[in-house]
Amino acid sequence: MSQITGPGAGTGGGQDQNQDRARGREPRTARSGGAPAAGALRPADHAVEHRADRTAGRDETPAGRRARRAARAAGRAGDTGTGLVHRNWWTPYLFLLPGLGMVALFSLWPFVNTVVLSLTDAQILRGGGFIGLDNYVRALEDDAFWEALVNSVLYTVVVVPCLVFLPLALAVLVQKRIPGIGFFRSAFYTPVIASAVVVGLIWQWILRSDGLVNTVFLKLRLVSEPVPFLTDSTMLLVSAMIVTVWKGLGYYMVFYLAALGNVPASLYEAAAIDGAGPVRRFFSVTVPTVKPMMLLVGTLSAISALRVFTEIFILGGESGGPGGGARTLPFMIRQVGLGFAGETGYAAAVSVLLFPMTLVFSLLGRRLSKGDES
Repeated sequence: MSQITGPGAGTGGGQDQNQDRARGREPRTARSGGAPAAGALRPADHAVEHRADRTAGRDETPAGRRARRAARAAGRAGDTGTGLVHRNWWTPYLFLLPGLGMVALFSLWPFVNTVVLSLTDAQILRGGGFIGLDNYVRALEDDAFWEALVNSVLYTVVVVPCLVFLPLALAVLVQKRIPGIGFFRSAFYTPVIASAVVVGLIWQWILRSDGLVNTVFLKLRLVSEPVPFLTDSTMLLVSAMIVTVWKGLGYYMVFYLAALGNVPASLYEAAAIDGAGPVRRFFSVTVPTVKPMMLLVGTLSAISALRVFTEIFILGGESGGPGGGARTLPFMIRQVGLGFAGETGYAAAVSVLLFPMTLVFSLLGRRLSKGDES
């Protein structure tokens, strides 16, 4: 440490004063209350000396300054014990900002825009003016809307129970660890990864008048003429339901396999000891245990059934079957809103009317799940 000496340096008193300063204490003459020695440092001089000592040997290059800043940051992080320092209350929300922006851009804004568009008479090739609730009044007075609504509700009522119970039974069968069971699991899941268009074209070939099913029926003399699977509105709707259930079996089977993996084996053992057979164990142990998953599957399948479009379009064509008798609400929205004379305002109004139906199933599933948990 550099030392600043005065005239008294070299004397015994000067050495004592320098030693006192080296220990960070005032000179002895100052402590004794007398006048400061001739070579004693004033407080300002002492601060200058301290800064000089602190900067002595410091690396003042840019790399050295960066290293010191990194060391100070590491020291502050280490003081927290977690390695994270939140200087402002809004810091965590910065991490949520990208996700919230995506939700607002691709979900919230399209929804608001659809509601606003439903209040206009806009068309594909021109903008529209504000007409209030006229589109909603028109929809409620439109027979095509009510026919599509009935088809959508019927589709949901038939498809949802099938997609709740059939995948569960399938999952119970493929859950057993036997040789070759992996092949059956993969086979049941294959329709899920297949394109909906490919699946629709395959079923169209199977169900047409000269297709596989009608050919077999005619050869076995089960029918005298081909069954109109694709040329009758009711049969077309039933055929689309079959395709939807067939494609969704493997998907929801995976849901149930995950739920069945959490069922304790001791429950089945206790039921077997009590004399319960396989059917009784299924209804007394399996069903109550996987009930929350059944509610989830029912909610998801109901929302999907209300939004069905591809099966109807591929099997029935652009008209939705003979006279449009198999149209669902999504099919009607597409049919009304597209084309050179597409009425986007009216299509948006039908979309808004479809929204409460899907919301009801979501809230119902949530309500039942809370009741089951309680």
